[in-house]
Amino acid sequence: MHPNPVSISLSSYGADFVRQTGQEQFLGLLSAAGVSRVELREELFASAPDAAALGAVIAALGLECLYSTPLELWTEQGIPDPLLLHKLEIARALGAVALKVSLGHYDKRCDVTALAALLPADGPLLLVENDQTAQGGRLQPMLDFFQRAEVLGLRLGMTFDIGNWQWQGESARQAARQLGRWVRYVHCKAVQRRVDGRLVAVPPQAADLQAWSAMMTEFDPGVVRAVEYPLAGDDLLALTRAQVRSLSALGAEEGVSHA
Repeated sequence: MHPNPVSISLSSYGADFVRQTGQEQFLGLLSAAGVSRVELREELFASAPDAAALGAVIAALGLECLYSTPLELWTEQGIPDPLLLHKLEIARALGAVALKVSLGHYDKRCDVTALAALLPADGPLLLVENDQTAQGGRLQPMLDFFQRAEVLGLRLGMTFDIGNWQWQGESARQAARQLGRWVRYVHCKAVQRRVDGRLVAVPPQAADLQAWSAMMTEFDPGVVRAVEYPLAGDDLLALTRAQVRSLSALGAEEGVSHA
């Protein structure tokens, strides 16, 4: 067993390659590589999957499942996206431990109490991620949202994407200090600026891993951490195994798995 559980976001193998191959074709590879969780990506399904059948295959391989959708939790009108319930139903059919969405257009005028009737008492946990957008990738709106959700006792948590903070010029370490108490899942990716000025996700170097390891102390021990950077090579099994070992070792303490 690895010290800490590791997830693989299937987008890491390349969007086009995964769409052509089918996400279900990677499940055996993940199991053999010692992965704890598969992050299925809604946008990478060519057509709607048979969620129950796919979930059964995932469970049979001993993997956890997380369902990721590009849905923004808060619409521009300041209400929870009406499609949230449908996405939660898909996640439940998959047997997923969590549904991952982005924050969207949240501000202090949003009625957070409106979420109470939408969140299930059991089943998939709603995880809200900081994305790369101006509305959903800044610290203060995330902090305001989680503080209000906590007061209301809402059943949700945070997906903390280490790399995404850079798109809005925010400090990942500062965000980790302030948001760590709500973090249940960590997306790991290093970020590099290309010659054309665009930021892109890249595999981590030693300095990145060192910074991530220090950041893990802000989260609960044993938090699930995910590869969300390019995994490309002739031997995907060996490459995936190596990344699982690397991310699993981040943080000094062992702990229990969180959704």
